[in-house]
Amino acid sequence: MTNIELKKIWLENYSSSPDQLKKMSEVKGLISAFNANIDAVIKLPGKKIEELINNHVENEKVLFEGENIISSEEDLLRGLVHCFIKGIAEEWLINDLKVYNWVNNTFADNKLQTGGQGGIVANITAVCGVNPVYVHCASLPEQQAALFSDLPNLYSVDENGEIKRANKIRRNKDIPLIHYILEFDKGDTVNIFGKSYKCPKSNRFIATYDPLNFKLHIDELFIKRLSKPDINYDYIILSGYQMLQEKIEDSISGKERVDYSMKPVEKLKNNNPNSIIHFEVASTQDKIIRKYLIDTIAKKVDSLGFNERELIDILEVINEKESAEECNNKTTAVNLFKGMLKIYEYTDCPRLQLHMFGLYITLQKKGFKISPDQNRKGMQLAASVAAAKAGTGSTDQKENLTWAFGKPVSDVGLNELSDLQNYIKERFGENRILETGIYSNNLIDIIAIPTILIDNPVTLVGMGDTISSVSLISAI
Repeated sequence: MTNIELKKIWLENYSSSPDQLKKMSEVKGLISAFNANIDAVIKLPGKKIEELINNHVENEKVLFEGENIISSEEDLLRGLVHCFIKGIAEEWLINDLKVYNWVNNTFADNKLQTGGQGGIVANITAVCGVNPVYVHCASLPEQQAALFSDLPNLYSVDENGEIKRANKIRRNKDIPLIHYILEFDKGDTVNIFGKSYKCPKSNRFIATYDPLNFKLHIDELFIKRLSKPDINYDYIILSGYQMLQEKIEDSISGKERVDYSMKPVEKLKNNNPNSIIHFEVASTQDKIIRKYLIDTIAKKVDSLGFNERELIDILEVINEKESAEECNNKTTAVNLFKGMLKIYEYTDCPRLQLHMFGLYITLQKKGFKISPDQNRKGMQLAASVAAAKAGTGSTDQKENLTWAFGKPVSDVGLNELSDLQNYIKERFGENRILETGIYSNNLIDIIAIPTILIDNPVTLVGMGDTISSVSLISAI
């Protein structure tokens, strides 16, 4: 079957998306925790990157060797060049106030928007119609609050622990928490130290200085109010752990903060026992914390979400280095799916979702409360919403959500799905996943869909969080 024929089949599969979007208003509530912040988004052309390097880097070695932490201007530029050359997304932490001040001055011309996985998930699910959505904020001054969508179904708590519309809250004693998102485009080039490098994929590098979320600060007033019996919700989305480090301060460790966070999560779960807990894995640079997250939280939740880089990072810390290297060298759907099977076996988490370039894959335990067909429909809506975000630059308005409805799926995704179908045939047996997106046996369900890709995307910030949350929550 040709890709032209397959695109017609998938256009029909995707025709469920308008109905799935309407169904999101049937969800009886969602809590998004823990990290919300302000994102300062800056588009960096190759020439600007060259200029920064020429002004601040004297030794080529500095750009290619060192730890994934930002203690100097050179460290930030190393991270930027690393992501640009590979076309990947990573987040590195700024651990020096002087460097943060330099970033503030250097990238003063930027676009501010709601950031942090928790904030992004809250915004997009509220716009999609989930009612109510409660967003946890370590800090919520006016500058942060004003960036939340001005919607009557999006809430947080004020300084007295009272539930109010997030956009209207003014916790004026709180401080702004700003993360810098440095975006670059596919096909752009940088010339440094006599060598030319071409960017293979549009992506971004995130430089973060955030003293509260660094410690996974938890607002006890939020937990206390949301744990009361009058509050109902179907989903709890967890994120924000990626900024933790093994040693935070002399008396605080990252592991202790992970353990501490599970107490309020248990309170929330006990308040609504049937709720689904999803953990959005992010780019966690500290390997000890990364391993601890997989050994603790990932084994307790109902669902995990990650991209290709994060999947490789997980494999590295669960003693699957050969698989990680295979995925790193050839980042294909087949290799990544093999990695998913290893993570599934290690964590025993009943639902895993991968969002990769051109394809989404969900692997779940047979009998999971969301059926394969529901999963596929949710993933298709997520792909449409993600394409709308890439194409319009914003999904803060409901009319933007439908921008990509009716657009064809990508050849990239279909080709990856074809290869995956062949691997599933070898491993599990005959299947029609290339046409239906679903394969099931008596132990597992595999759901995979080709996605809609947008040339020259306006933005890619928050794409993974959008995909994971909409995939899960609209699967009804």
